[in-house]
Amino acid sequence: MKNYIKYSIGICIVVLSNFLLSTTDSLSADVVGATINTPTTLVKDATTVKGSVDTIATYSNTRTKLVRNKLDSLLKRIHKRHDFHGSILVAHKNKIVYNNQIGYADFRKKKRLTNNSIYQLASVSKQFTAAAIMLLKEQNKLKLTDTINQYFPKFPFKNITIKHLLNHTSGLPNYFWIAENEWDKNAVPTNAEMMDFFESTSVSKFFRPGRNFDYSNTGYFVLASIIEKIANTSYASFLKENIFNPLQMNNSFVFSHTKDTVRTNQLIGYRLYRGWRHRTIPNTINDGIVGDKNIYVTQKDMFKWITGLQSGKLLSKESVTDMFTEGKTKYGRKVPYGFGFRIKNKNDEKIVYHFGKWNGFSTGISLYPEDLVIIILEHTSYRAMGSLTKKIRDLVNTHFEFTHK
Repeated sequence: MKNYIKYSIGICIVVLSNFLLSTTDSLSADVVGATINTPTTLVKDATTVKGSVDTIATYSNTRTKLVRNKLDSLLKRIHKRHDFHGSILVAHKNKIVYNNQIGYADFRKKKRLTNNSIYQLASVSKQFTAAAIMLLKEQNKLKLTDTINQYFPKFPFKNITIKHLLNHTSGLPNYFWIAENEWDKNAVPTNAEMMDFFESTSVSKFFRPGRNFDYSNTGYFVLASIIEKIANTSYASFLKENIFNPLQMNNSFVFSHTKDTVRTNQLIGYRLYRGWRHRTIPNTINDGIVGDKNIYVTQKDMFKWITGLQSGKLLSKESVTDMFTEGKTKYGRKVPYGFGFRIKNKNDEKIVYHFGKWNGFSTGISLYPEDLVIIILEHTSYRAMGSLTKKIRDLVNTHFEFTHK
């Protein structure tokens, strides 16, 4: 009996190995430390079970073979030439076309990235803050015309509405600068402490609310603080209960450097040193603030997020449309930002996207008119997110048949 079991296990290993070798390109010998992992979720034109967000639909191996080979080759090139250590996920009509990663999770331990690796989203976190605000709006707990002072009466900058905060027309000063230059405590400030500190700051706002567009991390940390005030719970708990749990984003969380411990598979950020060594990036005084950053996800959870958002599982169609629509200044000039998403209109084409960069993490999510979604997560200070996203889109448009049902 024991020999039979050993024989059976051996057969399974051989079959699995042959399958993996047949579905991904072999690596060249000079790609040191690189591994491209074959997606484990590819099945025959799978369909999701109704009401289930956890079941992820993918296109068949046959349908995606060519585009997967092309994207695998691209991953190898950017890994070798540009020190890319991260993952790429491409989906069309809520079904995965490509999902893979390359490189190391931990350089000292030589631990490789997997589908379970957890990345910080950096500024891509802002769309979760915006969605939380829209959830509260749909629950009639706030209005977009509400001012900050309705929730924080002593806040020194007046007449700034929630909508100003959402589309970066508030004119608020940069809290990064305030923390680095005026915060005189040894401890890293939390949202509540920074909101209190704003009451005594001598820094002036950049412009009157609504006059101009100026991308503002401050605005989104203030939004997170408003969420906490209204919901009477932490920003982390609100997102867990109202976004992560409903969408079954089981490996996603808000991370506070002041009180949380690093979790299994949670990545740290690196930078390249002297052309070949990787050094971890130390924490900064701004790492305790949430709302503008500090959300961690896996690539699978990020796909669940955008699928859940677009399909109406989380918010109404009207709210999602608002998030994907350009804002305006008080003078009627359009600004290239909705609520938590950047908006680009070019050649009669609307692209909804956001990139992020913080402490070694480089992230991006882009939504295209052909129902194409591209998600890129990386943690070694990759610097060409925009051009990489364009290359991926071009490859998919060239080597994937969209019209096939």
